[in-house]
Amino acid sequence: MSLEVHKKLAAEAAMEYIQAGEIIGVGTGSTVNYFIELLADLKNRIDGAVSSSAESTKRMQAHGIKVYDLNEVNGIPVYVDGADELTSNLHLIKGGGGALTREKIVAAASEKFVCIADDSKIVNRLGKFPLPIETIPMARSMVARKLVKYGGQPMLREGFITDNGCTILDIQGLDIVDPLKMEREINQIPGVVTVGIFAERGADVLLAGGENGVTQINLSGPEMLTI
Repeated sequence: MSLEVHKKLAAEAAMEYIQAGEIIGVGTGSTVNYFIELLADLKNRIDGAVSSSAESTKRMQAHGIKVYDLNEVNGIPVYVDGADELTSNLHLIKGGGGALTREKIVAAASEKFVCIADDSKIVNRLGKFPLPIETIPMARSMVARKLVKYGGQPMLREGFITDNGCTILDIQGLDIVDPLKMEREINQIPGVVTVGIFAERGADVLLAGGENGVTQINLSGPEMLTI
């Protein structure tokens, strides 16, 4: 099976978490795009969605799915989103698509965070994927200098502005031994909007598509699913 098939399998598995009459949190990325296609078939059963990016909002609206501003809803039962890198203890790196701040906000507002990905994203330790950090534009050079102490190389994501009007620094070559500690420290640097480590609020469950189907991972361990 191809990588795209693995992504589709993970997206299909996430549909089991969707209940009629709910407002669903929807993330951003290639795997989530498959989920949005499936969600369109349920648009008359769900009340709508809260989106983490302008791109996902456009996709859902094109399918006739009502998209709410987060301020219009009173909590989100389930948030479905992907990841660029993840560990078996459900810590993530997100932000390859540049929506990390809004993704972190929607995740924080959700009761359950369901992460969908192909199993190639699973690693023993975070850091091989460049760590995205959204920064206030005027602070990006200062922030980059402070980030050098973590052992990686901060690089400006050229020609990219987030939905919040900010810039992204990608730190290459990290070996993240303590994701929670690093997340908290980097978020305290003035000028940082947020860092793409999701450890403080990691996923509650991972659905990983692979050659043998979908593996569901939660903190109690992995389990093969039949899709």
